[in-house]
Amino acid sequence: MKIKDIPWFNRPGIRLKRKGASHLNDAELLAIVFGRGNPEENAVDLANRLLGKYNFDKLSDLSFHELKKESKDQVKAMKIQAMFEIFRRTNKLKKKGFKQKIKTAEDVFNYYVDELQDKKKEHFYALFLDTKNRIISEECISVGTLNSSLIHPREVFNPAIKASSNSVIFVHNHPSGDCKPSKEDEEVTKMLCNAGDLLGINVLDHVIIGNNSYTSLKEENLI
Repeated sequence: MKIKDIPWFNRPGIRLKRKGASHLNDAELLAIVFGRGNPEENAVDLANRLLGKYNFDKLSDLSFHELKKESKDQVKAMKIQAMFEIFRRTNKLKKKGFKQKIKTAEDVFNYYVDELQDKKKEHFYALFLDTKNRIISEECISVGTLNSSLIHPREVFNPAIKASSNSVIFVHNHPSGDCKPSKEDEEVTKMLCNAGDLLGINVLDHVIIGNNSYTSLKEENLI
């Protein structure tokens, strides 16, 4: 069945205009994002098939090539990836992610959780702050297993100096979901704290993000 074969008053676009997006089910909303289906199924059927197999949380983890294969259309794959990226950026803005004043480790967690908790590899970030602990900028320092031999203070503090940063907070994720700091986490943090002391840039914290949880090395008295 094609969308045009569905009674006009039951088509997703018409229902959205008449009643609002909240009255549509997940498949209808995704069908509107698609715009149209493929030669074998209409947009609603395609959306139902994808959501029945993955649902939104799993769908967001698929790569472009996986989405292209599942939807049989590279444009739809791009639309899905763009949709989830918009979600992440919107959540970050709603949490006042930009120019936010960082007061606690929980603020750091809220800033990064949407971006990091589902990553399959460790991502190590440095968050640069001004004298009032407001975010100036951030830098992804490394991707992969955190190791003191791969994290050089120069890579961390060069951008901090360029940003005229007063202090820095480190944050990285544990793909396992367990946010307990490893021995390597502690060693890297100690090395960077020592480098920060020499440069006059205070290391405020190192926050590890797991599955909807976090650990602050400062709160654990490891800084």
